[in-house]
Amino acid sequence: MNKKTSTFSNALVWFGAGVSIAEILTGTYLASLGFERGIAAILLGHLIGGILMYFAGMIGGKTGKSAMETVKMSFGENGGRFFSLLNVLQLVGWTAIMIYDGALSANGIFASGSWIWALVIGVLILIWILIGLTNLGKVNTVAMAALFILSAVLFKVVFFGGGAAAGVPEDGLTFGQAVELSVAMPLSWLPLISDYTREAEKPREATLVSVIVYSLVSIFMYTIGMGAVIYTGEYDIASIMLKAGLGVAGLLIIIFSTVTTTFLDAYSAGVSCVSISKRISEKWAAVAVTVIGTAAAIAFPMDDITDFLYLIGSVFAPMIAIQIADYFVLKTPSEEAHAISVKNMIIWVIGFIIYRILMNIDTAVGNTLPDMVITMGICIIAHKGCRKSEKT
Repeated sequence: MNKKTSTFSNALVWFGAGVSIAEILTGTYLASLGFERGIAAILLGHLIGGILMYFAGMIGGKTGKSAMETVKMSFGENGGRFFSLLNVLQLVGWTAIMIYDGALSANGIFASGSWIWALVIGVLILIWILIGLTNLGKVNTVAMAALFILSAVLFKVVFFGGGAAAGVPEDGLTFGQAVELSVAMPLSWLPLISDYTREAEKPREATLVSVIVYSLVSIFMYTIGMGAVIYTGEYDIASIMLKAGLGVAGLLIIIFSTVTTTFLDAYSAGVSCVSISKRISEKWAAVAVTVIGTAAAIAFPMDDITDFLYLIGSVFAPMIAIQIADYFVLKTPSEEAHAISVKNMIIWVIGFIIYRILMNIDTAVGNTLPDMVITMGICIIAHKGCRKSEKT
């Protein structure tokens, strides 16, 4: 019998997901709005993203299926494989980006060469993978306690370090765009969260606690990034840590926050590979993704990830919208037995196009929420219309 994960261990996993250099760096983009409007955008974005994470996680928790296996319930076997492939590609991308950001920041504190720090982080991620999700309890508890203390120190340095508010360059970022950047991080976890809630002893409680913990920590990280620019004039987190005298402590924040977050990306990439083919080993696929991501982080520059975040939104927001409509509203019978659900694939393409169009329209709630509401509406109308015609 498989060992199930406790609600507390799920909370630790998602605490680690939230403590991330990438989240701090994304928060720096919001500084031009000023503190009050920036905080409002962060809170609204995470409220939207958190609600979507909860529904996505509940599907996996209730069915006991991995994230990409739940996709097959709405899109059919081959449809699920298509999204599994896209998910693996985005997770390889995330693995590379996270390692790149972590290595760059670590090298800013102790200049040994970014490639060396990329290798160090890559090796630690491999250790996390080989230990395994259900055996990470004590290791994760120690790592999370240390990260919490160090992140609190960083927060104190940024907001109570005695620095005056610095001039922030105007980059033309609108409130709606800031909301979308705040939704982007929770949204990137939608195709992953069921990989963890499916293993939970108490799926409903584990899902709710996971979403709340992740959202609170992610808001905290975004706020640190935004505050760092507003109150210190620094975009470079490593420079802030050095100025504050956080040498070794700053290095530990950077390395372990990168490891605990990127582990989830690599692990879920392995789970998604199994959805493509049962012959693939989940653990060794995750190892391969980590190796590829480390190599890419060493070989390619990855300084601006905004286009990558928008691409993830346009692919996975309509996909999740269809799943939520199918499972919670329409209660449609599973499509797993079919090769592909043509109807839902067409609706997804429409949702993808709508998202790309909405990118050119500034709304106060960003792109994701309007796109998902429209996609869900199209899905519900299309399915109910077909049911009526079948009865007739």
